[in-house]
Order: sequence, then structure tokens, then C-alpha cells
Amino acid sequence: MKTFLQSVSYAIKGLRAALAGQRHIRFHVGAAMLVVAAGIALEVTAGDWVLLIFAIGLVLTTELVNSAIEAVVDLVEPRLHPLAGKAKDIAAGAVLVASVTALLIGLLVFYKYLPL
Repeated sequence: MKTFLQSVSYAIKGLRAALAGQRHIRFHVGAAMLVVAAGIALEVTAGDWVLLIFAIGLVLTTELVNSAIEAVVDLVEPRLHPLAGKAKDIAAGAVLVASVTALLIGLLVFYKYLPL
């Protein structure tokens, strides 16, 4: 149990470090808060909450992985090397794919709740 609690402690430490040092993560957390507020205000269904929570989790997870990859690349190869740049670009691409996916999910979920 002690090892599990230590792992959770390290994970929380990582989340705090990401929130403190990564503006993109703070942006995505802010966007997630707006989505949650809209979901509450519009009283979305349980099924729609599942989709929204998945989309939020997808974006935040990919952003955290992207930040970790960037940190490791900077540690190992601080000079701009073509492979270092490629690794960073691919990780950023993953965030872009996740973000566009989340946007599409959000549009599909919220469309039916908005009077048009």
C-alpha cells in the first residue's frame, strides 16, 4: 500500500509541475472547466457526460505526455537536433489530433442542446 501511495504522490507532484510550468495545460484545463460548466448549465445526459469526460481526459492526457516528451528531449538533446525537433513535433501533433477530436465530440454533444 505504501508503494501505491508513493506512486499517487509522484503523480500528483507531476500534475502540479505541469500546471505550474506548462501554459498549454493550463489552457486545456480552462477549456475543460468551460465544457463542464456548459454541461451542467445545459443539463446534458449521462451518455453525453461520458463523451465529454472522455474528450477532456484524452486532451489532458496527450498534453501531459507531450510535456513529458518535450522535457526528456530537452534533457537528452538540448541542442536543436533534427530528431529532437521531430519527436517534439510528433508529440504536438498527437495533442492536435486529440484536441480536434474533442472539439468534434463537443460540437456533436452540445449541438442538440442549443436553440438554433
